[in-house]
Order: sequence, then structure tokens, then C-alpha cells
Amino acid sequence: MGKFNKGILGSFSGKVGNVVGASWRGITYMRSLPSGMRNPRTEKQLTQRNKFSLVGKFLKTITPVVRVGFKNVAAATNSAYSAAMSYNIQNALRGEYPDIELDYERVAISRGSLYAANSMLVNSESGKLEFLWDATLLNNTSTEDRVMVVAYNPSKGEASYDLNLATRADGTGLLEVPLTWEGNVVETFAAFVSEDGSQVSDTIYTGQVEISMG
Repeated sequence: MGKFNKGILGSFSGKVGNVVGASWRGITYMRSLPSGMRNPRTEKQLTQRNKFSLVGKFLKTITPVVRVGFKNVAAATNSAYSAAMSYNIQNALRGEYPDIELDYERVAISRGSLYAANSMLVNSESGKLEFLWDATLLNNTSTEDRVMVVAYNPSKGEASYDLNLATRADGTGLLEVPLTWEGNVVETFAAFVSEDGSQVSDTIYTGQVEISMG
């Protein structure tokens, strides 16, 4: 609260209305407060906030994954997480505010030039997700490439992932998921990472799977 010392022509300190009084080196002065931001909740601003919120909620559940999957995309002044955020905001959303949602078929957990696989699919098996892929070697692939997988549960906002599920040569691998996911439909993704970690593949969207514990 502001206080007058000598009436209207004297000095005062603190805030009175939209005026602030203060003193510097014995000199008393007043200044007005800055006016508030005009129209701080425009539709454009709300749309952008909504997009950041949707993508951020998803990426925060798989931060270690995108650190691997987007490290070669990140610029000198940008982190892998920021690169993943930017890519998915631009490419993996659909709809108009306030009905914007993630387009999981276009979501990317990884971006790179390593060849992925001719085919890949997922089955639910006794509380686990079984990923199966064509292990044929083509282009710049190796038998020792690692397979990185993600299962995201939209209804719970949770993810289960493995940065090293198996090697390319294995052709199959099992991902553990929480028991509380029984009956939930999850979105699944995969990518390949070279043995030394220097190369990654683009994302493979492996579809929706209903979790069965039986």
C-alpha cells in the first residue's frame, strides 16, 4: 500500500492506484504502472497453448525416447525434446480449436535415415505387447541395430517404453505394460537405432492394441 508523506505535493512511497512512488539517491519520483496486456486470451493464443499442452503431455511420458530419436535433428541451439515438440506440433495434430487432438498415425518418436523394416506389427499377449518385424537386411541396416518401442495409453496419459527391446536380427520382442492398463486401447510406435547410437530410423506407427491380461 502506498503512503503520502507531505500531502499531494510531497513525496510518497509504494503504490497508489496506478502510480508508484520511490526514491533514488535522494530524488523522489513517480511512475505509472504499465497497462495490462490487451486481449491476453485470443483464439490464436488459446490454439497455440492447446497445441503445446497436447504434445507436451505426450512427450513428457517418453522423454528418454525422444532424446535418442531426435538427437540428430536437434540444432546447436535446440534440444532433442524441443525438436520433437516442434515437429509434432507442426505435423501430428488435427482438428480446430477447441477440438484439437493428436493424430497418432503421424506422431513421431524418432526422425532419421536408418532404414526401418519392411513390416512390423504388435499383438497383446498375457499383459505384454509382442512386437514382430521383418528382420531382412536392406540398405544401411545391421543385425545389431536396436529396436526402440513405445506404448502410449491416452486414457491414462501414461506410457511404457523400452530403448533396447531387442536387436533387428531377433525379429521379435516383448514390452511389459502396467496391470492397470487391462482393457485399455493403447497407441504403439517403434524405431530402429544403430548399434553405436549414431543413426536412427523414422518412426513406425504400429497401430492400436487393446491390452489383455488373459
